[in-house]
Amino acid sequence: MQFKKSWVMTLALTSVLALSACGNNNGTNNAATNNGGTNAGATNAPTETTAPAAISGSILASGSTALQPLVEMAAEKFMEANADVDIQVQGGGSGTGLTQVAEKQVDIGNSDVFAEEKLKDADAEKAKALVDHQVAVVAIAAVSNPDAGVDGLTKQQLVDIFTGKVKNWSEVGGADQKIQIINRPGSSGTRATFESFALGQKTEDQGGSIQEDSSGTVKKLVGETPGAIGYLALSYLDDSIKVLTYDGVEPSVDNVIAGKYPVWAYEHMYTNGEPTEVVKAFLDFMMTEEVQTGEVVELGYIPASQMQVARDVEGNVTTK
Repeated sequence: MQFKKSWVMTLALTSVLALSACGNNNGTNNAATNNGGTNAGATNAPTETTAPAAISGSILASGSTALQPLVEMAAEKFMEANADVDIQVQGGGSGTGLTQVAEKQVDIGNSDVFAEEKLKDADAEKAKALVDHQVAVVAIAAVSNPDAGVDGLTKQQLVDIFTGKVKNWSEVGGADQKIQIINRPGSSGTRATFESFALGQKTEDQGGSIQEDSSGTVKKLVGETPGAIGYLALSYLDDSIKVLTYDGVEPSVDNVIAGKYPVWAYEHMYTNGEPTEVVKAFLDFMMTEEVQTGEVVELGYIPASQMQVARDVEGNVTTK
């Protein structure tokens, strides 16, 4: 009897252990089922998230001085948000920027003109390798020293001045004062835009004219030199110079957008092939709403998306 009682107790204990084991197995299986096959231990572990890699690297941009203020301001803001990025922005003119990016001397070539307009003949193949990133529209205005005595000029009067036919402001209704031309070099995209859409022709440098690479220097000289005339992007205009109307039309943002004022061009940031990660991040930043409705507008440029007209590489204008 004692043996039988012991055997019964052993059998009962074995059954309890078996049932307990089954309960544990079922719990594990249920956890696995509820988590798509993942074991219970993995379910309880914290989920690991991978933070996006910080952007780092350096960017060298050169070229258009008309575009330079916008790129510099955007670069400062971009570097504030990305401490491991260094961006240097140099001038030199659109031709310089396009040549340097084509030769891979810089990461970005800033230009007021299409690459195909500047890189021709032997350099035409180099232009094909460049990728165009249009970041804004720039308008160019004729400007004079405030004492010149005129409020505006016609297309023909501008042609006559820049080809040397008119040499005194009195010949176009201004003061009796010799005209001093402050021009840009042949590599300048600002000059190319002005000649194409204000004059309608290329011009030779006149004797006694002054050539300057920098738009900032042009503004300074026009403001300080008696009888001076030049041309500048809207981003450089202030009260130190006289902004001239063109065929009676004011060089304003609204007139450019509506297609009433013709002296404008796209602002291009060219890369040689597809950009690197850090360059792409900066170019993407240039197109953000923050920059397009902030720095672009603040500095007198125009978001390309606002334009009611479009212009192709041949200079043909169409309504959007």
